[in-house]
Amino acid sequence: MPNTLRTVLLLGGLTALLILIGGWVGGESGMIVALILAGVMNIGSYWYSDKIVLKMYRARVVEEHQAPELYAIVRRLAGRAGLPMPKVAVLPQEGPNAFATGRDPEHAVVAVTEGLLRLMGPDELAGVLAHELGHVKNRDILIGSVAATLAGAIMVLASMARWAAIFGVGSSRDDDEGGGMLGLILTAFLAPIAAALIQMAISRSREYKADATGAALAGSPHGLASALHKLGLANSRVPTLANPQTAHMFIVQPFTGRSLANLFSTHPPLEERIRRLTALASRH
Repeated sequence: MPNTLRTVLLLGGLTALLILIGGWVGGESGMIVALILAGVMNIGSYWYSDKIVLKMYRARVVEEHQAPELYAIVRRLAGRAGLPMPKVAVLPQEGPNAFATGRDPEHAVVAVTEGLLRLMGPDELAGVLAHELGHVKNRDILIGSVAATLAGAIMVLASMARWAAIFGVGSSRDDDEGGGMLGLILTAFLAPIAAALIQMAISRSREYKADATGAALAGSPHGLASALHKLGLANSRVPTLANPQTAHMFIVQPFTGRSLANLFSTHPPLEERIRRLTALASRH
């Protein structure tokens, strides 16, 4: 299945899930509210996804004189990719990680953590940035941002359903108006799992492609492969402090094995990503 069609189906699944939850919680009126909410959030995330995510992580957009080496690498890679120079941002976190956001290549932002800048050598940093620019070139950044926004809305509605079930709200509701107590309980516990699975499918289908694109932009897979190895080790010691709804946007899974969020990993296994990059290197 082509990536574009898969993405449309998966985002449609998130939207449908949001509407279904609205129906369980509030019946026909709940479905209408959820449909309106889905529309507003899709439009809002299209226009303001970069600002929303950057503000969430207290990231600061830096100018060239503030980070000349970082800028030089991004500028070189963007030129190779035929992309406009994106904005560059730095997150005040020790956990090494990176992501890209924005609605299109003309409004893209590439963000890295302070920990990543301290950990990576020049070739490894170039590999990481090339991966993120691969997402920009492949137009993955909008999909990830919209998915994050919709998944966040589903989590909020699921939380509302959980509290409603606890306090007995909706236990006497007719089936025509909503799902009653059973519907609230199912919504509260199954909706977050469903949202996480859909997010996982959206992200995993794109990480391998971004790795391959990034390796081509960097001129070699070795830097990215080495960077992924370092990131896996470092994040097991100092995990990135990330919101579960945006975990799929980072280059590696932000959570450690101690986190329940890791049960629904939004990323393919690092070992397999490194193996594919190593195999790619052997063919060149």
